[in-house]
Amino acid sequence: MNKNKRENEEFVNPLDFLNFEDNNRPKDSKKVSKGKESRGEFLRKGKAFFITGTDTNVGKTIVTHVLGLLLKEKKYDVGVMKPIQCGGDDAKCLIESLGIKDSLSLVNPYFAREPLSPHIAFKRKREKIDIQKIFESYRILKNKHDILLVEGAGGLMVPISDKYLMADLIRDLNLEIIIVSRLGLGTINHTLLTVQQARNMGIKVKGIIFNETKAQKREIPETTNPQAISLIGKVPILGTVPFLRKADSQNILRQCEPCIDLNVLLVKKEDDRDKQFQAWDKKYLWHPFTQMQDWLKGEQLIIDEANGCYLTDCQGRKYLDGISSLWVNVHGHRHKGIDQAIKNQINKLSHSTLLGLSNTPATKLAKKLIDIAPQGLEKVFYSDNGSTAVEVALKMAYQYWQNTGKKKKAGIVHLSNSYHGDTLGSVSVGGIDLFHKVYRDLIFKTIKVDFPDCYRAPQRKGYPAYAFECVNKMEKMFARSHDTIAALVIEPIVQGAAGMIVWPEGILKRMADICRKYNVLLILDEVATGFGRTGKMFACQHERVSPDFLCLAKGLTGGYLPLAATLTTKRVFNGFLFPYKDQKTFFHGHTYTGNPLCCVAALANLKVFEKENVLQNLQPKLKYLDEKLKNFYKLEHVGQVRNKGFMIGIELVKDKKNKTPYPWEEKMGVKVCEEIRKRGVILRPLGNVIVIIPPLSITIKELGYILKVTYETIQKLTSSPSKRRSNIKRIKRGHVRPVKKQILRK
Repeated sequence: MNKNKRENEEFVNPLDFLNFEDNNRPKDSKKVSKGKESRGEFLRKGKAFFITGTDTNVGKTIVTHVLGLLLKEKKYDVGVMKPIQCGGDDAKCLIESLGIKDSLSLVNPYFAREPLSPHIAFKRKREKIDIQKIFESYRILKNKHDILLVEGAGGLMVPISDKYLMADLIRDLNLEIIIVSRLGLGTINHTLLTVQQARNMGIKVKGIIFNETKAQKREIPETTNPQAISLIGKVPILGTVPFLRKADSQNILRQCEPCIDLNVLLVKKEDDRDKQFQAWDKKYLWHPFTQMQDWLKGEQLIIDEANGCYLTDCQGRKYLDGISSLWVNVHGHRHKGIDQAIKNQINKLSHSTLLGLSNTPATKLAKKLIDIAPQGLEKVFYSDNGSTAVEVALKMAYQYWQNTGKKKKAGIVHLSNSYHGDTLGSVSVGGIDLFHKVYRDLIFKTIKVDFPDCYRAPQRKGYPAYAFECVNKMEKMFARSHDTIAALVIEPIVQGAAGMIVWPEGILKRMADICRKYNVLLILDEVATGFGRTGKMFACQHERVSPDFLCLAKGLTGGYLPLAATLTTKRVFNGFLFPYKDQKTFFHGHTYTGNPLCCVAALANLKVFEKENVLQNLQPKLKYLDEKLKNFYKLEHVGQVRNKGFMIGIELVKDKKNKTPYPWEEKMGVKVCEEIRKRGVILRPLGNVIVIIPPLSITIKELGYILKVTYETIQKLTSSPSKRRSNIKRIKRGHVRPVKKQILRK
């Protein structure tokens, strides 16, 4: 058996677990065969397609009926759904004509008698449409049938409510669409507009079916339009449903079977793209932070699509994005508001330099960032990424003192275990030898101060006292040398790359007070901690600290585009205001500084925070995390669990009592994350620390799944063989319940 085939069989789709609450599972769902427990209790069954039209009265219900009969003739178990119906009895007719056993309330969750647009019909009925109820009905039906045909009301842009369209429902269900269109004159325009709008909204078009709505001779438009639409729209034509004088099943099958190509729906073409991209990747790409010798040996994961909190590879397998695509994604992939903002801006202006010019998105974003930033920050300087944001702050801090005549204040202080990026300036203030040691001869000298990982404090030193002891030592150094210190640069409260080290409460405030006391500029690197990751918009807000510099990137654009910002005070800004001849300008900039596309993405990201009450809605998830993470201490090889908000680190140790780490060459963190990937979750370790940083939009159920597979995988890979055998025997004898069930119960 080849490796690809074996991995496909071993892979677990997380949606298999997440589609149902226990009380909503259909009775006829297939249980997993013995020995396949890791695949979940129920497997998903088959496919679903959304049937929409170029407008109303094009015959969507007729086409749904025809497709249902043709599929049933091929021995498929077909289900139908009409989520919203205004007038008529389409849902009832489909149930009866196709012999569907599902209840009408499940097939058609929402019905209004008046044949109006749903947003009007249900207002007049005084009934509010609950989209979650539609989702639940869909999940139940989807898992009961081989193929589910979901018929919409009207076309894509029909409003379900004032702020939610039929296209939004399709996107949220993540379905491919079949477009029903008329045959006659004018159909090219209507059909191509529908195809274009679907694609603009990120909806895949499976194909077009034409419906002959009346008996007539087919003239030139009727015979040539389908080919023109296929050619111009680059979309498959599934066929034409002829005018049906008789609606009985036998007549429909006789007339339609030769006219409709079901292969587009049923036959999955062999996808050679994965093999091709694997080959190109290994031939041409050099990956960051990756030992390429290992990379070139194995099969690699090639991501092709994303939606919400899920990534999809070239083979169609879905993965929960447990690290927010390296700590950047905030509201999920393909968020409607951010998508649309970027598309709208492309139609206006994609780039214009900030050297000697300005642009509207960059200006609007600068104002917005100052509005939400800690008090005292008044100016914004743009760059491209976290490293450059820090580098800008370092150069500004240094030059500020040079410009203002205090030339001895040139030293930069940083923590011994810090990480601020990979450009040479940011490497200079980094303290992680694994990343930076090889470049020591290239960087400038800095002042390194001890700051503890309290978990690995010396004997008789503990949390939080040891942290404050280190800060007190730092203050003594400042007292002696503040005349030569320009700035202190720190990651506030959570040191991410150091292993998710979380500071005791009060440490950040104490450091800020020391900087103020000794006239040292404070640089806060919130590249990782900013934009809700710690439970507040910025980590420094936990202790009401206002820095001299605030460095932002990663989540600034919601995880869409590379943009960074360095915010600073008017005091610093004024330190650069001199006559042109003095040459005290801040001579620094990047080609794409303040790029309009990036800036509108950031503005849309901040709008989502406000519109969707993201920080408020995050609080129940944080409580859930705090409670569930305690379970990991039951594992014999988990030394410490650290988290602040959605920044989580689970440290694995070979010996819990002595805190002995796993040897580097054992690659325990890597092995755990590789095994977790087989269960549909993407995580990436920092050495022996398993890092979990999901998008803020993730649901509690999805969080639970990530924690569940992480717990079980750590237990599986770190337990000794004898202990694993012992646990299996005890489970078989009934002495203990399987961990899987224990975790699910909690």
